[in-house]
Amino acid sequence: MRRPLGAVAFVSLSIASLCLQAAEAPQATLIIVGGAVWTGNPEQPLAEAVAVKESTILAVGRRSEVEALRSDGARVIDAGGGLVMPGGIDSHIHLFDGGRNLSGVQLRDADSREIFASRIAEHAATLAPGEWIIGGDWDHTLWGGELPTRDWIDEAAGDHPVWINRLDGHMGLASSKALRMAGIDDATLAPDGGAIEHDPSGRVTGLLRDNAMGLIGKVLPDPSAQTMLGHLDAATDYLLARGVTSVCHMGSMRQLQALRAARASGRLRIRVRAYTPLGRWELLRDDIAEHGAGDDWLRANGLKGFVDGSLGSHTAAMLEPFDDKPSDRGLLVNRPEDLLAWTRGADQAGLQVAVHAIGDRAIRVQLDNFEQVARENGPRDRRFRIEHSQHIHPADLPRFGELAVIASMQPYHAVDDGRWAEPLIGKERCRTTYAFRSLLDTGARLAFGSDWFVAPADVIAGLDAAVRRRTLDGKNPDGWYPAQRITVEEALRAYTADAAYAMFDEQRLGTLEPGKLADIVVLDKNPLADAESLGEASVRFTIVDGAVRHEAE
Repeated sequence: MRRPLGAVAFVSLSIASLCLQAAEAPQATLIIVGGAVWTGNPEQPLAEAVAVKESTILAVGRRSEVEALRSDGARVIDAGGGLVMPGGIDSHIHLFDGGRNLSGVQLRDADSREIFASRIAEHAATLAPGEWIIGGDWDHTLWGGELPTRDWIDEAAGDHPVWINRLDGHMGLASSKALRMAGIDDATLAPDGGAIEHDPSGRVTGLLRDNAMGLIGKVLPDPSAQTMLGHLDAATDYLLARGVTSVCHMGSMRQLQALRAARASGRLRIRVRAYTPLGRWELLRDDIAEHGAGDDWLRANGLKGFVDGSLGSHTAAMLEPFDDKPSDRGLLVNRPEDLLAWTRGADQAGLQVAVHAIGDRAIRVQLDNFEQVARENGPRDRRFRIEHSQHIHPADLPRFGELAVIASMQPYHAVDDGRWAEPLIGKERCRTTYAFRSLLDTGARLAFGSDWFVAPADVIAGLDAAVRRRTLDGKNPDGWYPAQRITVEEALRAYTADAAYAMFDEQRLGTLEPGKLADIVVLDKNPLADAESLGEASVRFTIVDGAVRHEAE
């Protein structure tokens, strides 16, 4: 059991002083004072100040001792009583899609068919003739649950083909023109692991689920290399303003090449750990053999696979049927035996494997695969990850800790899904949905993130969701299934120290300790003193590699 923070604070500062005694003459280029410093180091959780030399942390300790290290010309930041913390690590993100969607049509808050269509029309007016309308991130629960169809958008779109995702990324709506371009008609068969929706008359509605979405993807124009860099720049600005300094990017080999180009040109301003498709793991193995894995800024880290879809699209693979669709248990995007073979091969190649699994059936499939591969391939530091880990059968909760499988989770999903999950899976299954508390109590390690573009990539919003679990509709002021709430410190660890561990970076990132890279975030509030302040907190400074990359106005 960890000691209470207050009980160790002054002891910790004394320990910090030992670090300072070893320091040389004044040489700090940046000093942060005037706030509560949460280091993430359980041996020294609290301090008064931080000193940075160029790109690394020089010292952490008492204010007077840290200020003595100030060199001529050093910048001093007054935290104003807020929290100073390690840089936020988003453990699951889609950088290029997120950056692209910032300039796409915005439908996340559309709460009626009329607004939905008017946003499409307004966006169409800004585009060149025939240009695709993309983005969307719509949520049909906001207008009562009716799914949109192509009839909603055809007139508004005019001559523009439309492809707009549901906010979970597992269902999308295509316009009639987009369907024609993709060769999809009423007789088109959906690929395995996907679905093409039809109305009662047999007419295609324009809705495609999971693997069927690739039919549209084949005709979407690929962005140019320059456009991809623009998306990366937009994503980076967005992330830095929200306290994110490092990300695990779930993407493609082409996106990895774009990231390498950004790194080579000095354009990369956040740290990226790239994950490419598990089903083609040999490509990453061979790529690393040719180019190397990377460095502190960019590294090819591992593979990302899929077991199922999502709850909101009714494509999460469940052990029992959905309450609102008694004949439906969701779907498996890939066959369990294929996932096993890919996991086995990637693990033998020494690559980290992270697999998307949302439904309890999907989670069990991949836990079984991980257990079998670890048994077959023998001991090594593999750090298997299950991405999302949302709806866990109670019998499988302790298996995360027992198998040393990291639960890579996105707390904001809990306060969003909590608005509508009960009618889909019932109260009993909701008790172990986003089971942060149960996972920690059974020995699991949590790594938090956002899944942006699916949800906002906001460290504070994620912390708040994990700690207070108040749903977005305001109907759960004491928390949605509050037994799964965790403490502020536990949530901070999942966004910093344990997130660094989940991407093999705990020696360089995730805590504020001398010698580690100077990735630091300063909040304007101190949620360690008052958890309720999370609802009002904001990011004042984001520091990456010792340089201030974002400063609030």
